[in-house]
Amino acid sequence: MRQTARALQGALHKMSTRAHTIGLHNQGMKSRHPFAIAATGMVALAVAMGIGRFAFTPLLPMMLHDGVLGLPAASWLATANYLGYWLGALGCALLPWASARWPPLRPVVHTRAIRLGLVTTVLLTLGMALPWPAVWPLWRFLAGVASALVFVYSSGWCLQQLTAHGAPRLAGLIYVGPGLGITVSGLAATALVAANLSAATGWLAFAALALLLTVMVWPQLQGGLPQEAAPAQQTAGSGTGAVAVLALAYGLAGFGYIITATFLPLIARQSLAGSVWLDLFWPLFGVGVSLGALLTLRIPAHWDRRHLLMGGYTMQAVGVMLSLGWPTLAGFALSSFLIGLPFTAITMFALQEVRRLRPVGASGFIGLLTAAYGLGQIAGPLLVGLLLQASGDARQGFALALQAAAASLWLGVVLFGVLVRRYPVTD
Repeated sequence: MRQTARALQGALHKMSTRAHTIGLHNQGMKSRHPFAIAATGMVALAVAMGIGRFAFTPLLPMMLHDGVLGLPAASWLATANYLGYWLGALGCALLPWASARWPPLRPVVHTRAIRLGLVTTVLLTLGMALPWPAVWPLWRFLAGVASALVFVYSSGWCLQQLTAHGAPRLAGLIYVGPGLGITVSGLAATALVAANLSAATGWLAFAALALLLTVMVWPQLQGGLPQEAAPAQQTAGSGTGAVAVLALAYGLAGFGYIITATFLPLIARQSLAGSVWLDLFWPLFGVGVSLGALLTLRIPAHWDRRHLLMGGYTMQAVGVMLSLGWPTLAGFALSSFLIGLPFTAITMFALQEVRRLRPVGASGFIGLLTAAYGLGQIAGPLLVGLLLQASGDARQGFALALQAAAASLWLGVVLFGVLVRRYPVTD
């Protein structure tokens, strides 16, 4: 009897302690304003995506001009970054399995991973300013891993917290971050070129900016995810087939945009050599990214995300084709804007579709989709490098690569159409 009483007393003590811990966690959750949560995600993605990944694009022409890099080597550097992004996303997809077997990971894995990714991004951006080209592929690879960590866990953490606060529509603010980072890095690169400064100076400036933004959001990155209740019934269309097709279609988007996003300044220079507007196409892409994310705030929550994804893919496909069929100042400007406008909106809609299909444990599936997207991004620069070598002509090589990119986006439209027909959303 005494042993039973002691066991009961111990069980009650554990329940009391857990209830107190959950109460403190929920109290911390309520203390955060939803806008502060969205702003934290926005800044985190600006650092990891806008600087850690995409600062390479506006700095690439400067590195070529400085003679520290050749065009084939640039393709391999881009591929190294996307390979790291893919492996990082794959790790994020597997981490829920690990945390299920090691409980201490569960409450803090998201914010710790975000902090780790941000600090790593700052250090690796600084490392690109060092005159050690032999290790640049490693730096870009690790920067890809770091950006995947920040993207997956910032998205999962912010989306779930916003849902817990009853403000899921603020999710669009999170994805303004990459556009802001792209715009700022592009305009900064333009200023650096005008001042006749080196690419190394640009990497130093971007590292300082990344550090400043990281310090701004550091205090907000505390706590794990709120507790999720299990759904009463499985969501329609949540079978393995629907998730697999969604991942495939999302991977096609990674391939479809990456060639233009990586090589746009170089492609424009081939047709508009000497134009004073060349360095503004990339910032225009960033403006489109931010504007598209803001426009998602006005989209009704009940609209089928797959229809919206079809529209986003179509817009990007048209943008890619414009850079081929209308290689003028207006054509490149409109192409940049159309490719950028649905860029992060596509990401948000895809992740919202994941949460619809898998209401519980979405972070692992977000990692799966991000890994598929990363595979597409790896294939893009690889294809460019191969076509450039095979054709012996940069203009022809880029043209063939852009045709393949547009075709992949149109295929994505078809796949989402199949999902809509096969798995209609029922209220």
